[in-house]
Amino acid sequence: MAPLLTFYGDDFTGSTAVMEVLSFAGVPTMVFMEAPAPHILKQYPELQAIGVAGIARTKGPGWMKANLPGVFTKLKQLGAPVSHYKTCSTFDSSPDIGSIGTATELGAAVFDSDWVPLVVGAPEIRRFQAFGTLFAGAGADIYRLDRHPVMSRHPITPMGEADLGKHLAAQTHLKVGIVDLVAMKAGESDYVISRARSAGAKIIAIDVVDDETLTEAGRIICSDERTVFTVGSQGVEYALIAQWRARGMLEAQHTAPVLSSVNQIFVVSGSCALTTADQIAVAEAKGFQILNLDASTATDQRRLAAEIAFIQAECLSLLSQGHDVLVTTARGPDDPMVARVAEAITTHRATSSDVNARLGTALGQLVSDIRRKTKMQRIAISGGDTSGHALTQLGADALSAVAPLAPGAPLCRVHTRADPAIDGLEVTLKGGQMGQPTFFLEAKGGPQT
Repeated sequence: MAPLLTFYGDDFTGSTAVMEVLSFAGVPTMVFMEAPAPHILKQYPELQAIGVAGIARTKGPGWMKANLPGVFTKLKQLGAPVSHYKTCSTFDSSPDIGSIGTATELGAAVFDSDWVPLVVGAPEIRRFQAFGTLFAGAGADIYRLDRHPVMSRHPITPMGEADLGKHLAAQTHLKVGIVDLVAMKAGESDYVISRARSAGAKIIAIDVVDDETLTEAGRIICSDERTVFTVGSQGVEYALIAQWRARGMLEAQHTAPVLSSVNQIFVVSGSCALTTADQIAVAEAKGFQILNLDASTATDQRRLAAEIAFIQAECLSLLSQGHDVLVTTARGPDDPMVARVAEAITTHRATSSDVNARLGTALGQLVSDIRRKTKMQRIAISGGDTSGHALTQLGADALSAVAPLAPGAPLCRVHTRADPAIDGLEVTLKGGQMGQPTFFLEAKGGPQT
């Protein structure tokens, strides 16, 4: 039987966020590291949603054109009524890096789409689209994305435009239309979509600000009898769940598993987000041993190898003493290490992408080595790029959801046929902005005081 949904996540943390929404609503889901072959899927006959964790968020249009059509084609062959290209919920992208416009063009071509629904708003994680403009939470406040204290300062793809139509116009020739919340609440969505399509719109951005507009967004996505290719955050899944429940396809409530506690946890962070910096500070105040990795060594492979070897020895010593250990490359965007890395890149005539990839791979190898040498049951990884490299170094084949932890960052289980020492590892992959200040304490489990 065909699944209800297939999806490609443009990074690993986003892929697990989609799995979280579906799994804990009662839709059996797994995320694979590559599009699964039929004989692999036969091992999981219960699956109703199948995802592929990707790396498109850090790649350019050339890479996308060479790699995404093949993945989209394999997902299309699974026959799901909806296939989703999952973007970051803050839509960070540019014409040169992680172009959502390019990905949309490629997906629309493979799925032969007349138009593409775009859903980014997700109230559950404090993301809201109103009149085509994206807003996101930070601390106690909600900001337009171009005024957001984190996303407006993103080191690779800073968001200077909150109007999604204008943002996408720099990335694609496809015209963008909007179904605004006023039309949705007035029951005029179909009319507005028809009018926008008649005017040439190929991408329709759908407002989501509350439960009513969320359910209506799900109806719009499900309104086409052909396979629908859709783009957006996990707001797509929240919308589909709401619509499936409205149609009686899912029970109104589904009891999710309860997060268990562990005696010890190991954490690596490649994020320089303010949110993560706050989480590191709270963990340190609660007894976590923090090791600051010299990320500037990533411009030279030998220096980086020596730094990782030193850090690993320190980790093993502290872990053997029963400590929780957190390795970080930076404590927020204003950490002097950020400037040191930029200076090292200039001095050594390196590129940011190469340095970030080298650093991510090294952190991934550190995670792999710590698991093998300590049998650590649970590991937390902060940063989308770092998460992808870590799972690659672990040799993961797939992930399944274990229990809710924080919206957008569930606890997962690693599945791999290649290495019994890695198979079964519990891991949470956290985007830089996800989670409360107590996130790393919560990842360990138990009461938080």
